[in-house]
Amino acid sequence: MSTILIKNATIVNEGKQFIADVFVKDGLIDKIDKNITLAADKEINAEGQYLLPGFIDDQVHFREPGLTHKANIYTESKAAVAGGITSFMEMPNTVPNTLTQKLLEDKYKIASKTSLANYSFFMGASNKNLEEVLKTNPKNVCGVKVFMGSSTGNMLVDNEQTLEGIFSKVPMLIATHCEDEATIKANLEHFKTEYGEDKLTPEMHPLIRSAEACYTSSSLAVDLARMFNTRLHILHISTGVETTLFHNHTPLKDKRITAEACIHHLWFSDADYKKKGNYIKWNPAVKADRDRKQILEALINDHIDVIATDHAPHTIEEKEQPYSQAPSGGPLVQHALTAMLELHKQGKITLEKIVEKMAHNVAICFQIEKRGFIREGYHADLVLVDLNSPWVVNKSNILYHCGWSPFEGQKFHSKVTHTIVSGNLVYANGNFDESSKGQRMLFERN
Repeated sequence: MSTILIKNATIVNEGKQFIADVFVKDGLIDKIDKNITLAADKEINAEGQYLLPGFIDDQVHFREPGLTHKANIYTESKAAVAGGITSFMEMPNTVPNTLTQKLLEDKYKIASKTSLANYSFFMGASNKNLEEVLKTNPKNVCGVKVFMGSSTGNMLVDNEQTLEGIFSKVPMLIATHCEDEATIKANLEHFKTEYGEDKLTPEMHPLIRSAEACYTSSSLAVDLARMFNTRLHILHISTGVETTLFHNHTPLKDKRITAEACIHHLWFSDADYKKKGNYIKWNPAVKADRDRKQILEALINDHIDVIATDHAPHTIEEKEQPYSQAPSGGPLVQHALTAMLELHKQGKITLEKIVEKMAHNVAICFQIEKRGFIREGYHADLVLVDLNSPWVVNKSNILYHCGWSPFEGQKFHSKVTHTIVSGNLVYANGNFDESSKGQRMLFERN
């Protein structure tokens, strides 16, 4: 494994900015200091650039196995690395659904051979597999995923007894998708009756998958977690009202209930449906501008703990179907960091807070072993960014297998120049070194 010396970088880490060198050896951050003179196999002059800990995305759908016409672990991990995401946690609604330990390990085997980023995979819960869920090893699996809203295959968990069993017996982190299915079905029937199914449009999506549906389900999850002292992590908060369910008066490491915000809910609003249509159709839905502002405010005041992508690609052909047939989800890992840096440029969030929410806090929430910080002895997951390098997202520079992005046409003013994954310089100025693969993440849990 080659040594790397990064010179004169402005390091953003643990709430501070300072200029220093970083020496990487044997896959680890060996030394952080000024004027390091050690010889290295590779030296990077980072003067004027910002060195950040590699970002950890705790919610992606890379579609493998079973849905590889949309994406696969190789292509999407490559896009992630180009976007400064060095580690990801992938969801179980692949085909077949990841509902057994064998199917879970099958995904780890695929990633070990093809993923350019570090990886972990959620074990999936259904109404019928609690015994299998309880076999999950908390030291090498990121968590258990519960869909408390519709999902692919047999993954909707809507049985009250099953939910209580999961929340009372699973000792590790439970991540939930919270949308109340009964509310959504009632809203959908109302709109079908009012307009006819063939007249439904993307603008109706946040009214069908409403704020009420989100809050009803999220509040149930919080109530269950409090009842059983469950380690609960609620994914992709999409409404302002949901942010009232969380507090900021406990250190993150001691919180039993945490929450995540996603890039699309921080960037888009319901006004964008007119132009973007199904290309910003997600579950939970992108909602009103006031929700977007309240979610950002909750991030900054630490009611919401982490930022993720919910990267969930579909083909252009699938997305261009009528609203009722078009699937929900979109690709985001390549552009998540640059989108957040754009919000920084607009004065809406600091670099320190971006690093906290996309690296430090994910590591703390999931108790990830030696990642998420720029510290001596930690795995060398590092990202260099140039905050003054404008570029425009277009099909020629999109790396997703699906070939499109909701950000097409967007001008970003910052660019990822280098990405180091577990000590390997995997990405440098548009070029990839695919000779080394990412590592399976481990977790410091009892």
